[in-house]
Amino acid sequence: MDVVDGEMKIEKEYDQGFRVEHEGDDHQGRLPESSKIKKKKQKMAIRCDQQYTTPPPPDLPIKFRKRIRALGGSDIALVTQKCLFKTDVSSDHNRLSIPLNQIRQTFLTPQETEFLNSGDKKKKCSEMEVMLIEPPLRRGTISLRKWEMKKASGSVTSMYVLVGQWNSVAWRNALREDETVQLWSFRINSKLCLALVNRRAKSNGYFVEF
Repeated sequence: MDVVDGEMKIEKEYDQGFRVEHEGDDHQGRLPESSKIKKKKQKMAIRCDQQYTTPPPPDLPIKFRKRIRALGGSDIALVTQKCLFKTDVSSDHNRLSIPLNQIRQTFLTPQETEFLNSGDKKKKCSEMEVMLIEPPLRRGTISLRKWEMKKASGSVTSMYVLVGQWNSVAWRNALREDETVQLWSFRINSKLCLALVNRRAKSNGYFVEF
């Protein structure tokens, strides 16, 4: 209670759309204690999120940029950064999955997207042969497809996959389950190309390249 010149000061506040008045020891309209606790927890959660925000993905290593520029490449963009699943390094599967919900930005032209979405009953899906630069800057080719996979629930999951020579890529680069990799796209004379970067997470949240 505040007293100014012998008169009682009436404080009027607005908290979350509710009017709160304090007059003497009679407090009306105050939020219940449970609401106060909830608000406090929300503020603490926001502070925690700000403090432990995941660091942004590291940029493409300089040696890759130099290699791409030497080949006449441009329009470099991060397609995805993902943790390798067991199926990504399994020789029985021979593919790297690229879930659509993990794609950072569009890397295909409308024509390329339409082509990968096409197919008929005899050929389940169309594929594009693209150049792939591997971690030791080795150049090769890989096939890019789009798969529609049905779940047990009946829903359909869409993803892009690298197939064909993927087993060889995984073996040459000793890729292991739970390792972090990045897939970058670039273009040479408008033709789509890809670059694979192998990274391992440190305890402090930073990444180092293999």
